[in-house]
Amino acid sequence: MRRHLSLFATATWYDLIEHGRNRFAMLLVVFFIPTWVGLVYLTIPDRATPFQLAATGERLAPAGNELTQITGALNAVTLVTGFMMFAATFTGGRFDRRLAMAGYPRTDLVLAKAASLILASALLAAYATAAMCIAWAPKQPYLLAAALFCAALTYGAMGVVMGSLLHREVEGMFALVMTSVIDIALQNPVVSAGADNPLTRLLPTYGSVQAATAAGFSTTPVPAYLSLQLLWFAATALLGLLAFHHRTRNALPRPGRPVTAESRDAAALETQRAPAAGQNSSPSSP
Repeated sequence: MRRHLSLFATATWYDLIEHGRNRFAMLLVVFFIPTWVGLVYLTIPDRATPFQLAATGERLAPAGNELTQITGALNAVTLVTGFMMFAATFTGGRFDRRLAMAGYPRTDLVLAKAASLILASALLAAYATAAMCIAWAPKQPYLLAAALFCAALTYGAMGVVMGSLLHREVEGMFALVMTSVIDIALQNPVVSAGADNPLTRLLPTYGSVQAATAAGFSTTPVPAYLSLQLLWFAATALLGLLAFHHRTRNALPRPGRPVTAESRDAAALETQRAPAAGQNSSPSSP
C-alpha cells in the first residue's frame, strides 16, 4: 500500500508540474476567465430575458448580461480545463507509455491524472465563481461553483480522450473549442431561440447549465442535474481510461508467446522512438 501511495504521489506531483509548465494555460487561467466574464457582463444588454427553467419549472426573467455571464463562465472553465488536460496528455503520451512499459503501474498513472484534473477543476470553478460574484450576487453561489466544477471535470476528461486519440495539436484545439461553443451557446436563451428544445438535453453540459442557472436566479436546489453532469463525466472518463489503456499498451510480446517477426519489429520501433521522444520532450542541458 505504501509503495502505491508513493508512486501515486510521485505521478501526481509530476502531472501538476507539467500543468504548471504550460505557461499559455496559466495565462488563460489568470487573465482569460475574468476578462471573458467581465466583458460579457459589461457588453451584453441588461434587459430582462424571460424563459422557463426546466430544472425547477419556474418562469424566470433574469438580466441578460447576468444570464450570459453564467454561460460565459461555463464556456471559459470548460475550454481551459479541456485544453490543459489535452496538452498534458498529448505531450506526455509517449512518456506515459515508456513508464508503463518499464513497469510503472498504470493504475497509479490514471489516478494521478484524475487527481490533477479534480484539483484543476476545483480551482477554476472557485476562481470563476469569485469573478462573477464581484459583479452580482448569485442566489446559490456554492451550487454555481459545483456546476462549474462538474462541467470542468467533463471537458477535462474529454481533453484526455482527444489527447490520446488525435495526432495533431490543432485538431484537438479545434475540436475542444467548437464542442464547447456549440454545446453552451445553444443553451443560452439570450442568443438561442431554441434553448428549450428537447434536443439540448443531449448536450454534454446540459446538467451544469441547468444547475448553474438555477444557482444564479432560484433558491431551489437541483441535485439531480448535478448528478446528470457527473454521469457525463463518468462516461467521458471511461472513454479516457480506454484511450489511455490503448495508448500505453505494451508493444513487447507477452511471456509464453512466441516471438514473431511482427512483434520483434514493433519492439524495435518502440525502442527507436523512445530516445527520440525523450530528446524532443526534455529541455536541453546548459
